[in-house]
Amino acid sequence: MPEPSPDTHGSTPTATPDGVVATGVGSWPGTDVREALRVLRGELAGAVPEGVTGMPYLPELPARGPGAELLGRTAHLLVDLPVDLQPQGWRLVDRPGRDAERTASLWRQDLDELAEAFDGYRGRLKVQSAGPWTLAASLWLPLGDRVLSDPGATRDLAGSLAEGVAAHVAAVRRLVPGAEVVVQLDEPSLTAVSLGHIRSESGYRVLRTPEAGELASALGAVVDAARGAGAVLVAAHSCAADVPLDVLRRAGTDAVSLDVSLLGTAGWERVAGLLDSGVALWAGALPADRGAAVVPARVEELTRRWHELGLPPRQLADLTVTPSCGLAGAAPDLARDITAGTVAAAARLAEVALA
Repeated sequence: MPEPSPDTHGSTPTATPDGVVATGVGSWPGTDVREALRVLRGELAGAVPEGVTGMPYLPELPARGPGAELLGRTAHLLVDLPVDLQPQGWRLVDRPGRDAERTASLWRQDLDELAEAFDGYRGRLKVQSAGPWTLAASLWLPLGDRVLSDPGATRDLAGSLAEGVAAHVAAVRRLVPGAEVVVQLDEPSLTAVSLGHIRSESGYRVLRTPEAGELASALGAVVDAARGAGAVLVAAHSCAADVPLDVLRRAGTDAVSLDVSLLGTAGWERVAGLLDSGVALWAGALPADRGAAVVPARVEELTRRWHELGLPPRQLADLTVTPSCGLAGAAPDLARDITAGTVAAAARLAEVALA
């Protein structure tokens, strides 16, 4: 699989949002996907302030059980690589079983509800998938260790995921014809993989550490496939510290989604370098355990960092605001309040950008 060239970023034209974007990371509390979609469309695609664009998304509801969480949902997208839930976790198997059937049923329900909730919708609509390195660090080989342990199996997994994500984008575009589909690739394990911190099943050794080129190549294959299927934008997300931002840039992602509270001065300097190269920032600025009351302080911190880097205030208009991570652990009312808070934070940033 050839490594994508550094200039692959932006190779597909993307729709331009009208102002600072507000969205969520992906997970949501509860088990009622219809209600979750109703809330998200209302908060993010209803009446938003001038200078703000809301970007609703198809949420993950892990409280529904196995197959509803990010890893199980993404594994179901794999083409010709069935999985089954076993004591260690999700494992590649010869043929799909009951766990795969359950996951397929949840996916059908979610897509049916999405089509109904977003009937007539026009605008950006985000879907999430685990990225290839988080999958490789989490899925198990049929008779061995994690997929990451085998370079050939890792390449096959990335190719299968690329094909599956492309099919998923195409399906969402058919179901919601007015949607400008945005893909978010969740890579919470990328930092650990890049640092050689993923341990074997026994725990006595660490698995191989891929070179930066291999990391970028596998992720870039999924990015390119999503774009090829019609995604207007592809972002990579991680809630971890010390995310290898250069890998994300080399993979051709349009944006990086980070918990900005973990950046520190050196991290912000690396982000400034990304911005200079044309990669956008999705700022995870609102904590996932507190409501919209924290918005003023978080916006002040964000604008202070922006000023320290010498970035022009007008570029704040290019930001996307999110919670720091998913909201599955929040109470439903708090999740809604935090989502409203992203809109409020985006509005404040738009005011600063236009001042």
